[in-house]
Amino acid sequence: MVVDEKYMRRALELARHGMGQVSPNPMVGAVIVAPDGSIIGEGYHRRYGEGHAEVNAVASVAQRSLLPDSTMYVTLEPCSHYGKTPPCTRLIIDCHIPRVVVGAGDPNEKVCGRGIAMLREAGVEVVTGVLAEESRRLNAAFITAHSFHRPFVTLKWAQSADGYLDVDRSDDIPAAAISSPLGRLAVHRLRAVHDAILVGSGTVISDNPILDSRLWGGRSPRPVVLDRRGRIGDNYRVLDRDPIIIDCHEGVADVLAQLYRKGISSVLVEGGAQVLRSFIDAGLWDFARVETSSVSFASNGRVTAPVITVPPMRAYPLDSSVITLYSNNPLIV
Repeated sequence: MVVDEKYMRRALELARHGMGQVSPNPMVGAVIVAPDGSIIGEGYHRRYGEGHAEVNAVASVAQRSLLPDSTMYVTLEPCSHYGKTPPCTRLIIDCHIPRVVVGAGDPNEKVCGRGIAMLREAGVEVVTGVLAEESRRLNAAFITAHSFHRPFVTLKWAQSADGYLDVDRSDDIPAAAISSPLGRLAVHRLRAVHDAILVGSGTVISDNPILDSRLWGGRSPRPVVLDRRGRIGDNYRVLDRDPIIIDCHEGVADVLAQLYRKGISSVLVEGGAQVLRSFIDAGLWDFARVETSSVSFASNGRVTAPVITVPPMRAYPLDSSVITLYSNNPLIV
């Protein structure tokens, strides 16, 4: 088991390289080890729609004759269905790899034990549960989405030292700049690892945001706008980014169900206080990032920030602010 964990840790390290590029698929890494303990192949899922980790690991093997005597380590159960690519279980069987060590099972109903069963039926020795918790934590969004049929939800907001989200803007005053430049960069990085970014119509009307990840690069999340009263007209920048417009009369659970049916595995909620509180009150959130500035708004402060009652995971300084992280999901520790 110690030896298996050694190679699985390497596979997990490889899997992380796919962060922000593979969703709605999971991040997966694979390592192929020869009988003498040497690694002869490595791979990870690089981008959605391209080869899976197992495919890339096999392709990297120079001495293919060693495969029938080798072990493959893969962080998540190999797929058993045809999707964007052929099933990885078929590749493993055709390559005559005799032993496969799996980190965690795949909760996706298209796989969910079928990959492991297919390998065993073909005579492959399959060892499961090696560093399973680590693999599930790495893919917390994917695991949560397919376990609960809703996207993984991250809440994010910035507040003043005295607990306000904004200043009085009655005289066309722009929104308060609470986040520092480094803080804004960190937020754009957070956007880049989510499938969607959700705000209410009030945020669109008052701030006219683009809701992309331009400061970080990589993929930008798809905008989602909750517009209960049909207030969004034609002159807002977010409309150029093919947003999902949702009539939110149904409630948070139904909104998330709609997004899941559209293939959204993770959503970053950056809405105003009312939108944020609706997720908190429903208990439908998994992770929260709260930035608290050292600046107080005092009598000019408007809109009280939401309050999370669970204990914080940790807090750390960032420029002149403090970032506090919260978890409502056992996969986030």
